[in-house]
Amino acid sequence: MAEEGGRGGAAPEGPDPPVTVLVTRSPRAGMEKEFEEYLSGITEAAMRWPGHKGTTIFRPSSARDRSYSIIFKFDRESQLRDWESSPERERWRDLAEKVSEPPQREVVTGLEGWFSLPARPLNVPPPRYKMTVIIWLGILGLSAATQYLVGPHIGHLPLMARVVVTTTIVVPLMTMVVMPVLTRLFAWWLYPRPTEVRD
Repeated sequence: MAEEGGRGGAAPEGPDPPVTVLVTRSPRAGMEKEFEEYLSGITEAAMRWPGHKGTTIFRPSSARDRSYSIIFKFDRESQLRDWESSPERERWRDLAEKVSEPPQREVVTGLEGWFSLPARPLNVPPPRYKMTVIIWLGILGLSAATQYLVGPHIGHLPLMARVVVTTTIVVPLMTMVVMPVLTRLFAWWLYPRPTEVRD
């Protein structure tokens, strides 16, 4: 839902990565219906903005839990900023303050985007030390395979040319093949199941 994305605007200088946002909101007492209408309205509005990649809404899991978790994605961080600074978003923000408690918000960008699972829309990243270990494993395996399979064929090239060839192979494979596989393979360690079960 893009609880908090955009049309137009010049892209900023420097990196402009994909971005995932998690917003947690609770309706004010007696305003549950109005809050649901707000969720439907802002979701529909955000879907029309460039770069918006979809929204997932997790409703309360029990009568004691009043929190809604809203996860949405944009193609570019600049598009998220455009949406958040737009007059349309400002109108929805004003309504949100009337029907819900102040939100909690978390933004995930950069390499953390490697650590997403299709069955886990709540894209909160694992601890950094775990991400570091998995990235190291991926690069280690790819580098060894590249050296074994490609190294003998490019050994005559200058150093910089060899670096260009190997990184051209390693980076796309890391992003499109190796990281998705490692993330699924080590999901039990990256995303341990909670030990507590809520009523």
